[in-house]
Amino acid sequence: DLKYSAMHIMTIGINRPFKRNCVNTETAEKLKIAFEDFENDEEMHICVFHGLGGSFCAGYDLEELSELEDDLANKVAEILMDQGPMGPTKMHLSKPVIAAIDGYCVAGGLEVALMCDLRVVEDTAKLGFLNRRFGVPLIDGGTVRLPELIGLSRAMDLILTGRLIDPKEALDWGLANRVVATGTVYGTAINLAKEIVKFPQECLKVDRASALNATFSARNLDEAMEFESQNSAHVLTTEAMQGAKKFIAGLGRGGKFNVNSVKEQEEWQKELEEMKKKDKPEN
Repeated sequence: DLKYSAMHIMTIGINRPFKRNCVNTETAEKLKIAFEDFENDEEMHICVFHGLGGSFCAGYDLEELSELEDDLANKVAEILMDQGPMGPTKMHLSKPVIAAIDGYCVAGGLEVALMCDLRVVEDTAKLGFLNRRFGVPLIDGGTVRLPELIGLSRAMDLILTGRLIDPKEALDWGLANRVVATGTVYGTAINLAKEIVKFPQECLKVDRASALNATFSARNLDEAMEFESQNSAHVLTTEAMQGAKKFIAGLGRGGKFNVNSVKEQEEWQKELEEMKKKDKPEN
């Protein structure tokens, strides 16, 4: 993983290209530690999650799974009690993650992509639950997150058939957020992250949390609305107040994104402005 401190962006990459970035026990643990590091680092506002060597992730390493016959019961217990086999998929992150998807994004790899907030996909990528062919179930949130993202009917299409979905179709369905040319996915994801970190982060985090709560936790509309109000109340007296002052000053008018590009004037600049006003002759 890499941290770009000046941009407040962290990148986490799977580096097993000889296995199309299939995840084994060791890699799963490293991924979990990396995402814990991201979550706990207050200077990192967003993460770009990617695979090295031409594929995002081709799921769990079935070769390792086939060798666990004698210790399978302990492995299953570990998965159910602690984490999913892919590592970070049961974590509750408070900050956004962008998946930069190229090559194979299948089986558990697609489940990992589904845990991300946004998915940038190359136009030659391959997405699908190919684990259907081998009788390996989805236990990293695939059956939970996919229906909420694209609807139950379309989710069932992918879950039951195990077919590969074309990136353009994935975009039409809402599974992909952006489709880009081959070789550009990492750069596009970084640029998207740079755009997102420009915004007031506390407000962004509470709105993200409210959307996730309404989708996965709230039992009804009233409960979701109450969470939204309580969750965002403290932002009204901090970032929202600062934003209102910027709007009154003329920033961001007409849909322009110039709100955070103009720095607050320093004291000497304010004094200079006052001096100019005083020296200006009256008409």
